[in-house]
Amino acid sequence: MENEKSLLATSIHQRLRIDKVVSSEFEELSRSNVQHYLALGAILVNGESVKPNYKVKENDLITIDIPEAEEITLEAEDIPLDIVYEDEDLVIVNKNYDMVVHPAIGNYTGTLVNALMFHVKDFKAIKGEIRPGIVHRIDKETSGLLVVAKNNEALEIIGNQLREKTVKREYLALVEGVIPHNLGKVNAPIGRDKKNRQKMAVVDNGKEAVTNFKVLERFEHYTLIECVLETGRTHQIRVHLNYIGFPIVGDKKYGRKKTDTTHGQYLHAKTLGFIHPSTKEYIEFDSEIPEFFNAKLEELRNA
Repeated sequence: MENEKSLLATSIHQRLRIDKVVSSEFEELSRSNVQHYLALGAILVNGESVKPNYKVKENDLITIDIPEAEEITLEAEDIPLDIVYEDEDLVIVNKNYDMVVHPAIGNYTGTLVNALMFHVKDFKAIKGEIRPGIVHRIDKETSGLLVVAKNNEALEIIGNQLREKTVKREYLALVEGVIPHNLGKVNAPIGRDKKNRQKMAVVDNGKEAVTNFKVLERFEHYTLIECVLETGRTHQIRVHLNYIGFPIVGDKKYGRKKTDTTHGQYLHAKTLGFIHPSTKEYIEFDSEIPEFFNAKLEELRNA
């Protein structure tokens, strides 16, 4: 079948979990994809279905029959949204820290897209498309501004600006440790972590990634910084700050083990600016940091 893949396990796969083997050998499949396919019985070992924790043996024949794409019906949901700006072309949303931007496999509800379909009456979602109008994403546990296009022309024009690196994106981040210098630039390529496919990392053969930062305030054990993105790789700021030894407070994936994860990571997309797709004029939006973020800063200032 066109969607069928197979692999004959060798000694290097011996005693590794089946989900780890499949996600490492087939880079287009994430660990979560693999676990979903295992649950569906679409991944077989020697013709039989196995659990995700199955330990592979040498000469095991692993076959993967990727299911046809599901026909997705997105439901409009009455979820509170902070809409900063809206016109006939676009919507600017100030996203809460605990909201997924768009549906994914096994998670088709409770997202920003579901909320947009309820609140924005002329939001033209494409049938079968799980991320209609989404020009760029911010992580579930990152708060702040993002732009959503309401038609294909706006989507293309703003998307081109992102690719041409002309969109202004400024973030505030609270990091572990005291950064000694006032300005910094991290220019380090990012790709999939070879040891953990669910994470990104600085790797030799990764895609170009550049993050500029400026120190705004120093505390006894922390630093508040402003980050400006030149590129937009997955988890870029989180990966880069961890790479230079100053991970974001609250980051469960890239941060320190003993960190405050009560409200997700202390990373907020504060400023967003770009050329409007219809007026051709530059527009810029700014947002206040969430209450929990501000409370943390006040706590550190009064310590």
